[in-house]
Amino acid sequence: MPHSDEYWMEKALVLAEQAQQQGEVPVGAIIVRDDTIIGQGWNQPIINNDPTAHAEIQALRAASKNAANYRLPDATLYATLEPCVMCAGAIIHARIKRLVFAATEPKTGAAGSCFDIFNTPQLNHHVKCEHGILAEQSSELLRTFFRSRR
Repeated sequence: MPHSDEYWMEKALVLAEQAQQQGEVPVGAIIVRDDTIIGQGWNQPIINNDPTAHAEIQALRAASKNAANYRLPDATLYATLEPCVMCAGAIIHARIKRLVFAATEPKTGAAGSCFDIFNTPQLNHHVKCEHGILAEQSSELLRTFFRSRR
């Protein structure tokens, strides 16, 4: 029996906590295909001095390397926060089939909150998006992180 979306999101939240321990914004992402994690990542732009080192990008890089293919059809990406425009574009280019994210991001979210990249009719690939799984846990992790910074 395949694992649930909640099971996979819990794994992504562990990665978000890892980002937080490194002083990064607590966002984690995993990519699952055939009920197996093929890639994972957490925010690392500060530690790597790399503005593209978001959790989703890190997970896409790892999954593509593991799959020996830059296309990841039939894969689901789980992220603890709604992807930004950069990550949304990478998700589309990787041909991810499904995106599940926890918390929405009203300031930069590209899956419906600020932009709706995944439903742009001109694009040749569309990603099925779902959100809200463990949203409160993800939101609380982010609130706690930013409170500690102020």
